[in-house]
Amino acid sequence: MEFSDKHTPRWVIFLIDLGICCTSFTLAYLLRFEFDIPPNELDPLPYTFPLLMGVRALSFYLGKTYSGVVRYTSTKDAERIFLVIASGSVVLSLVNISTYYTAPQIFIIPFSIIIMDFIFTVFIMTSSRLIVKSLYMEMSNPSSKKQHVIIVGAGEAGIIAKRTLDRDAGTHYKVFAFIDDDEKKAGKMLEGTRIHKAIDLGGLLSKNDIRQVIISIQNLSAARKQEIIDVCLGHNTRVLSVPPVNNWINGELSFRQIQRIKIEDLLEREPIKLNIDEIKSQIEGKTVLVTGGAGSIGSELSRQIGQYNPKKLIVLDQAESPLYDLELELREKHGYTNFEAVLGDVRNKSRMANVFTAYSPDLVYHAAAYKHVPTIEENPSEGLLVNVGGTKIVADLAVEHGVSKFVLVSTDKAVNPTNVMGASKLIAEMYCRGLSHGSGATNFITTRFGNVLGSNGSVILRFRKQIESGGPVTVTDPEVSRYFMTIPEACQLVLEAGAMGKGGEIFIFDMGESMKIDDLAKKMIKLSKLKLNKDINLVYTGLRKGEKLIEELLNDGENTTPTHHPKIMIAKVEEQEWEAVLKNTQSLIDLFDAQDNDAIVSMMKKMLPEYQSSNSEFEKLDKKV
Repeated sequence: MEFSDKHTPRWVIFLIDLGICCTSFTLAYLLRFEFDIPPNELDPLPYTFPLLMGVRALSFYLGKTYSGVVRYTSTKDAERIFLVIASGSVVLSLVNISTYYTAPQIFIIPFSIIIMDFIFTVFIMTSSRLIVKSLYMEMSNPSSKKQHVIIVGAGEAGIIAKRTLDRDAGTHYKVFAFIDDDEKKAGKMLEGTRIHKAIDLGGLLSKNDIRQVIISIQNLSAARKQEIIDVCLGHNTRVLSVPPVNNWINGELSFRQIQRIKIEDLLEREPIKLNIDEIKSQIEGKTVLVTGGAGSIGSELSRQIGQYNPKKLIVLDQAESPLYDLELELREKHGYTNFEAVLGDVRNKSRMANVFTAYSPDLVYHAAAYKHVPTIEENPSEGLLVNVGGTKIVADLAVEHGVSKFVLVSTDKAVNPTNVMGASKLIAEMYCRGLSHGSGATNFITTRFGNVLGSNGSVILRFRKQIESGGPVTVTDPEVSRYFMTIPEACQLVLEAGAMGKGGEIFIFDMGESMKIDDLAKKMIKLSKLKLNKDINLVYTGLRKGEKLIEELLNDGENTTPTHHPKIMIAKVEEQEWEAVLKNTQSLIDLFDAQDNDAIVSMMKKMLPEYQSSNSEFEKLDKKV
């Protein structure tokens, strides 16, 4: 049986509501006098009945109780009915009182009748709408055809999630059970659905046809979330999550907002505790320059820096469209006004000099860089010009203009580099560290971390596109492993390290456990509820140029000292003779014009004895150095 898409005319609803009022009034009289109404109580009815119907009709018209779509009745509709009926009953009470004083000792409508009529009318009008709604939902989407869902969390958010599924006839889901970590709730019923212990999740998934598991708990720890997701993936069950309350539309949750768990959720860790006061004291009221500001790291740095009320935020990038998009976002979404988007290239010394002269930055976060290993391996001169030459230009200008702090965003690929990109970043680190010892007012700080989730060109985005297009999903080698960190997390640590740095330090971040890319790809396939090598294939393509099997955060000769922040450590590195670093860096940059890749890489290997190429044409140069 199917309901028509056409809605009942409003005038019909209006007349039905008046009929309910008539029934309620009659029922109130019958019950009040136990179905034997005295004649003296019947005498006023020719006057009181039209009065009642007139008051109700006027209140319905003004309150628009008939305007809602009955099949989609909500708590707001029930609230409106209550208020409209209550206001009408108040009017009847006032009329009653006025007649009492004009004709002493006479109430034309007993107050007990008014109260009973109010209760009956509210109950019948509300329950009739809910019954119609339930019938519509059941007929249009029978329980037998609904897919079973388990909600994790039997708290307020879990109840809201269940009600969201119940009222949305188009979801085709029925809540089969609640799961809660509080064992005291186990065995109890919540809105007609049983609550189970946390340990029962696996059994419920294996014994029943459960299509979805919805995590509703708002402040669930990362470790607990990982446990739940692992159990669900083991049973090939899709996992969804209820978004934070502040993301709900007008304070209400809709089914479309219940999102699928993403791979980022599997890799997230406990929230970072920042020294907000120290970061704020460094940024507030200062002019801050972010190079590479439209990139993955630079844009997030800009978002976070804007929260600390800088005097001026200068976002610089050579990519016009991403810079424009970020400018719109900062103004329209975040409401920032004290910033300026500057189009410029860190390789252009004259342009950069003009930026420093015009804005006189107090702090510089240098995130501009070329980062894709295979691309830079094939274009060493460009990697050199941006990662080394661009860094040198910005760093020298920072010293010249008395910048207080210069924070270099580096990478774990600078550790025992096997590719041009990593080598170029290590040379940039060496140059900045050397400047820090003789630059006077400017303190140079380096931050070094691994891969960030969701950055432009990252493996996560590539896998996601491959899965959406039907595959295959390509992994270079089954043994390749990487450290991962979310972009906001990385940028928070960059700000924290920048605030605590005194100059010359290389801060490395706790990246957690290294993860195999092969496992990452398989989990993403499972999260998409696809079966490996059945719905989608996994193909190994071999290591790309310059790629390592395992990334490192420290050189063999380095160790660390702790800081006050448990996720940030200081790497102890061997000091380089500054004059040699300065001379070699300039000689390396001078090689750009000749465009001789072998000469450029040979010079890098001369400066960095630990630089041994891997899976690259430049392996031939290792024997000559």
